[in-house]
Amino acid sequence: MFLATLHDTTTSLVSAVPKGGVVVDLDPTALWPVALLLILIVVLQPLLFKPMLALFEEREKRIEGAKLAARKMDEASAGALTKYETEMKKARSAGNAEREQLRAEGLKTEADIVGKVRETTGKRVADGREELRQNAAKARAQLNLEAATLGRAMASRVLGREVDG
Repeated sequence: MFLATLHDTTTSLVSAVPKGGVVVDLDPTALWPVALLLILIVVLQPLLFKPMLALFEEREKRIEGAKLAARKMDEASAGALTKYETEMKKARSAGNAEREQLRAEGLKTEADIVGKVRETTGKRVADGREELRQNAAKARAQLNLEAATLGRAMASRVLGREVDG
């Protein structure tokens, strides 16, 4: 039953449409929105659209300028960092060379001082030995004299008479 009613309604609608296409009624009221749109475009173009486009363009230029300036600053800082590292490497190298030179001079000075001290000490030791040898020789000579005198005195006491030496 429902299908029969649907079929009848569809048939009546199709018969109401003329054969060959859609018919459009064009009256003057349809031209008003188009005219208003054209008037708004003409009025708003210089008042709104051009200033907004100029503002967007200016903003884009500033952004690009800031990006370019940032790139230049980044390159400059990279160059400065490279220069800094190069200078630091040179300074470290020079410092190391100077430290090694001073160390070598210190070792040489130390060797000179130790050599002089050894020489002086050796001379003092040799002088001391010579002095000891001389003192020992004097003491032996003195003891030999005293031994002879003491021996005669002991022999004279033992023998009870004077002994010639």
